Amino acid sequence: MSSNSAYSRAGVDIDAGQTATKLMKDAVQSTYTPQVLAGLGSFGGLYSAAAFKNMNHPILVASTDGVGTKTRVAARLNRWESIGHDLVNHCINDILVQGAQPLFFLDYIASSKLDPQQTALIVKGMADACRAAGCAILGGETAEMPGVYADEEIDVVGTIVGVVDEPKLIDGSQIETGDVILGLASSGLHTNGYTLARAALADENWLEPVAELDRREIGQILLTPHKLYLSHINQLRANEVEIHGLAHITGGGIIENLPRILPPDTAAVIERGSWPEQPIFNLVRQLGQVSQREMFRVFNMGLGMLIVVPANHVTLAQRALGDDLFVVGKIIAGEQTVQITGLDRQ
Repeated sequence: MSSNSAYSRAGVDIDAGQTATKLMKDAVQSTYTPQVLAGLGSFGGLYSAAAFKNMNHPILVASTDGVGTKTRVAARLNRWESIGHDLVNHCINDILVQGAQPLFFLDYIASSKLDPQQTALIVKGMADACRAAGCAILGGETAEMPGVYADEEIDVVGTIVGVVDEPKLIDGSQIETGDVILGLASSGLHTNGYTLARAALADENWLEPVAELDRREIGQILLTPHKLYLSHINQLRANEVEIHGLAHITGGGIIENLPRILPPDTAAVIERGSWPEQPIFNLVRQLGQVSQREMFRVFNMGLGMLIVVPANHVTLAQRALGDDLFVVGKIIAGEQTVQITGLDRQ
């Protein structure tokens, strides 16, 4: 289609879409596993389920999510390499909490005007993350929709499909009083709370080292990719650690996410100070004049994944993961709530 076509004058450039597809082709195909029968260019991706025959009762687990307004940070800094990592890792963590291993991923990238190079950079990040997780990009959609999306805005969404054998399903039903809550550190804000963080930090220079942030740049910290916990959980299971529950700490923070896995008549106590909170959270709190409770309801506060195990499996878990793991709380009797001690500390 020429740039003088009626469709182009209306705001949609088919040539740009074709260019983006060509630029991302090699990256997408580099994620293919032997189970991929048809991918890029097909109307529907094909994935062989033959491997499931070795499972007792295979259950497919699926989730869809986005990276929220972290795209606004990428746009402000014009750095797009990490957004794809964010999307894939967030989605995989969401199905990991139920014990699922990722199979394939699909993406959706939309904007008012398609930038082929920008799109290719985002998809390359997705491909890198998928390869690291042994997951294939089976398909996706690149949409140019002027009038729907604001100028220079971009939306990035992903869908992950994984599988778990029913005997290995983790659903929180085994959680009981006396269990211990372990935590895995986040790499920063991950993909949640960016609307508040951007407002709090709006007047700061994002490209200069900041003393309170260990001489790191705000922009660098805000674009740090969402951490993937697949290898951590697989290592725990390989060492026969009994996992009663997993909570991915995303939007809603610890206060909203941990209760999602608690059975009736149980509650959780989280001991603030038992893990390191990255300095960025305190900077956001101070500049944004945010209460400590709201911080724990918006951000992960340094904990990206919570793991509930029996008390007699704590040492086994620590041996498996070493310094990556923190003992952060316990399960008590209660009504599916979370109490965080030390919220009065600055």
